[in-house]
Amino acid sequence: MKAVTYQGRHNIKVKEMKDASLLRRDDIVIRVTTTAICGSDLHLYNGELRQMTDDYIIGHEPMGIVEEIGPEVSKVKKGDRVVIPFVVSCGKCLYCLNQLESQCDYANDARDTGGFFGYSSAFGGFQGAQAELLRVPYGNFMPFVIPPSAEIEDEKLLMLSDALPTALWSVENAGVRPGDTVVVLGCGPIGLLTQKFAWLKGAERVIAIDHVDYRLEHAKRTNLVETYNFESIKEIEGYIREITKGGARVVIDCVGLDAKRKGLEMVGTLMMVQGGSLGAFRMAAGMVRKFGTIQLTGIYGLKYNAFPLGQLFERNITLKMGLAPVTHYIPVIYQMLKDGIIDPSDIITHRLPIDKAPHAYDIFNERKDGCIKVLLKP
Repeated sequence: MKAVTYQGRHNIKVKEMKDASLLRRDDIVIRVTTTAICGSDLHLYNGELRQMTDDYIIGHEPMGIVEEIGPEVSKVKKGDRVVIPFVVSCGKCLYCLNQLESQCDYANDARDTGGFFGYSSAFGGFQGAQAELLRVPYGNFMPFVIPPSAEIEDEKLLMLSDALPTALWSVENAGVRPGDTVVVLGCGPIGLLTQKFAWLKGAERVIAIDHVDYRLEHAKRTNLVETYNFESIKEIEGYIREITKGGARVVIDCVGLDAKRKGLEMVGTLMMVQGGSLGAFRMAAGMVRKFGTIQLTGIYGLKYNAFPLGQLFERNITLKMGLAPVTHYIPVIYQMLKDGIIDPSDIITHRLPIDKAPHAYDIFNERKDGCIKVLLKP
């Protein structure tokens, strides 16, 4: 099968790899019809995850057609059109039974966290979705079957695998409620969808922060939010506190460690620039009001010095974070798509064959050609 493989920092290749196959009795194999590049994939591309090895197949946003099923699978049949959540979950452990699927107890033997596709041995060692075929474990729990009568195109349905449920979870986990002022850091795919859901939850004011002008323009045009370029405003935190009269009740960080504004780290008696920045988090801490909430959705994967714990404590700030438990959100958002309540298609800017994956990663990472969201077609 053809697949997108990691070959080192800023180096991916589309290669012929061994076909995905059934390994356990409750596995299924799907033929991927549409997949995508997620902002989280850029952490791999930029060499920020040390557990990656050459020829590892990456990607975690899949949908497709069921090709094979294991002898214990009864939920799906060959030929079913399915969406697969990016988190791997068994459906039977304590966490899965309580809608906390991103921390499934059986998905990752390597460490005390959940598992997901295409993200190295640190997150379960599952091969990724940017390929012609994908092995999916827990075939009686993970697949979401699209009804044959559904008239929703793949491009919208694909967003059920990660982007849409992650955005909705971010807003709900942050506790956005009617009348709130919400600041969203980042106007990438998750940030843009988070802005949509903040409005749907009744926010009175939604403010988007970024430093890429075309993304800010897109946010303003499609989501009708206030937009600010933090590179154009000398002290953006103070400015946001001023225009919101004390800060936003909710700040949702959809950036994570890729923030352009770098943090500082103490190494001995020296102050060093920190690779994998706390810049977005520090910005959030400076924009949230007293008794407000900061939601971290963008990935943070390192240990940090000079963390502003005292500032959060003395202002009664609630900090929430983590990997979105997307599985139980999929049927809910599917109904929203069906009813026309949400439409994610405006974030899609590029549709490319899988052979063009190296080019796709380059334009996404370097923010070229107005790139916001890239779909790949195996």
